[in-house]
Amino acid sequence: MLRAYERVVKNQGAPGVDGLTVSEFKPWLQRHWVRVKQDLLTGVYQPEAVRKVEIPKPQGGVRTLGIPTVVDRLIQQALHQVLQPLFDPEFSRSSYGFRPGRNAHQAVKAAREYVAEGRRWVVDLDLEKFFDRVNHDVLMARVGRKVKDERVLKLIRCYLEAGLMEGGITSARTEGTPQGGPLSPLLSNILLDDLDRELEQRGHRFCRYADDCNIYVGSQRTGQRVMQAITAFLEQRLRLKVNASKSAVTRLWERKFLGYSMTWHQKPKLKIAPQSHKRLVEKIRQMQRQARGKSLRQVIERLNPVLRGWMAYFRLTEVKGVLEELDGWLRHKLRSLLWRQWKRSYTRARNLMRAGLDEVRAWQSATNGHGPWWNGGACT
Repeated sequence: MLRAYERVVKNQGAPGVDGLTVSEFKPWLQRHWVRVKQDLLTGVYQPEAVRKVEIPKPQGGVRTLGIPTVVDRLIQQALHQVLQPLFDPEFSRSSYGFRPGRNAHQAVKAAREYVAEGRRWVVDLDLEKFFDRVNHDVLMARVGRKVKDERVLKLIRCYLEAGLMEGGITSARTEGTPQGGPLSPLLSNILLDDLDRELEQRGHRFCRYADDCNIYVGSQRTGQRVMQAITAFLEQRLRLKVNASKSAVTRLWERKFLGYSMTWHQKPKLKIAPQSHKRLVEKIRQMQRQARGKSLRQVIERLNPVLRGWMAYFRLTEVKGVLEELDGWLRHKLRSLLWRQWKRSYTRARNLMRAGLDEVRAWQSATNGHGPWWNGGACT
């Protein structure tokens, strides 16, 4: 429990429906922990409803998050710390999401290896609203394979069935495990482990990261057969629905996986998917709109953490052209920002001379009548 407490405090996070913050949590525990502990041991503990929060998805639409109270985050984290070592060692080697020592980069590298072996068709499975559609009975049956303590099983089901509060109104839940709690990622892996086992039993090469699963095959015909069989398995055995409009059997360079795409070469190269590049450009545009009136230094200080994080994730890319294009576009945006901030012709001419232009050329640029974007890309 102490390790769980330290993790919750480190993660910070927003308060739940009771409004209790992480900073207020320690004094609250000192007053109430004896009662909470007794309720847990006797099996009568009832979680609070989770606070509904909707955030926009990068591809459009919204993702529903359920924010538990700090107390419930503590208990869920403790459950996670006990259950993870119980289940994780037997998870598939092709499962990479929400597991210690495994990450998205390993999944992307494994995918490239499968394609280099000649599996140049991909069965891209998209599970429709996966976290909202998890069947509680099916999931609890999988948890019950290793967990025999009835109090623990009852507590996990209580968390699955905890109401969702929005605008002061709590709605009951009969399915789903909303993202936001420490336990949800592990429960998703426990449920989808059956999918991994089925794919391994059929001899397929695949990579799964949470509910994002790609299966690599040698031909379109094989891929269509696999798509049909696995769709039936998911719907009949796990009560999950495959989104037919977003799933496909296609050439791998026509799809993305975890933000990456691949080239068509015999030894494929990793590259940044066009959608990932587009999302970063839109984010930078939004940040610059919000930064109007701020100095160039302040704008760069806000941009740097975003760019560092983006490049740290996409450091595996082997196609550098998109990075060069992005670098040029970003510098162009920053020069345009400077041009707007200088405003008056005199200020523009003076700053251009400071940058090394002769007086005639500086005044020509400062008074040319063109806008910030044109001047931001002009040759000096």
